[in-house]
Amino acid sequence: MTDLSNRHRYAARLNAFKTGLPGNPTAADMIARAAQVEGLGAADLNYPDHFADHTAAELSQILTSNGLALNGLAMRYYTDPGFRLGAFTNPDPKVRQAALDITKRGLDALASMGGRLMTLWMGQDGVDYSFQGDYMRMWDDTIAALKQVADHNPNIDIAIEYKPNEPRAYALMPDIGTTLLATREAERANLGVTLDFAHVLYADEIPAHSARLTGRHSRLLGVHLNDGYGKRDDGLMVGSVHPVQAVELFVELERMGYDGVIYFDTFPDHGGLDPTAEARANIMMAERLRRIASGLVDNAELAEAIARQDATVSLGIVADALYGAGK
Repeated sequence: MTDLSNRHRYAARLNAFKTGLPGNPTAADMIARAAQVEGLGAADLNYPDHFADHTAAELSQILTSNGLALNGLAMRYYTDPGFRLGAFTNPDPKVRQAALDITKRGLDALASMGGRLMTLWMGQDGVDYSFQGDYMRMWDDTIAALKQVADHNPNIDIAIEYKPNEPRAYALMPDIGTTLLATREAERANLGVTLDFAHVLYADEIPAHSARLTGRHSRLLGVHLNDGYGKRDDGLMVGSVHPVQAVELFVELERMGYDGVIYFDTFPDHGGLDPTAEARANIMMAERLRRIASGLVDNAELAEAIARQDATVSLGIVADALYGAGK
């Protein structure tokens, strides 16, 4: 069994910790609250949103004083109404340039903080109607933008986080196949993929399969854990709906040697849950599922059943691991 000590640090969606805080909480307020959760060792910051009240240097100090490491930054174009028709694919070249400029400023802020990972979720880049988008131009503009972003600082990894839609009705990067095609066309060594469990379900994919495809054709730079019913981005607690698929994903991550941060992209604020209690529940479930997965990685009987595609035997082995040996 693999030694799990000192493995995956955990991070959580910082904006979830706004719930219950008085006034207009700043990033510092949310960081301080997240730091109360034992087991959370890292944080992701949104750019430029979380930098509204603090400089990069101040945020570095705030993280350090709260005992948290910086996992990376995530660009947030959709909060700016100027990007409602797209950031990298906006029909106005001045707006496209503005999106590139703000991304490069984000990369500079990240570098100044000692960070190495920038996540791009390009949900505003897409269409809502037929005959609205020039698909060839939008694709070319996206690939050109990815190249520029990756080249701005080759020491920083750029991760594309795909999602079928939202806020646009149809996103240009909706699934693993399209995303891997983009990373291949861009041809940059520091470009890769972040998998979001609920996004993958929403895209009608199997998380473990998407992880393996990413490892084969690109680089798996981040994993966002959550759960949902596959109809939208529910952001439910880890393992609350699809525990078997979560275990299968952990098995594949172990086999792939993924040793990055596990980020809980969940929405306790949507359901009125206490965010600190919800984060603790996510850590508890992730730890349990990881340990179960670790015990299955080298299970010879399971490997033989998979080789035969014998799902009845596989299910029995996984059920015993999850729920205890049957009588």
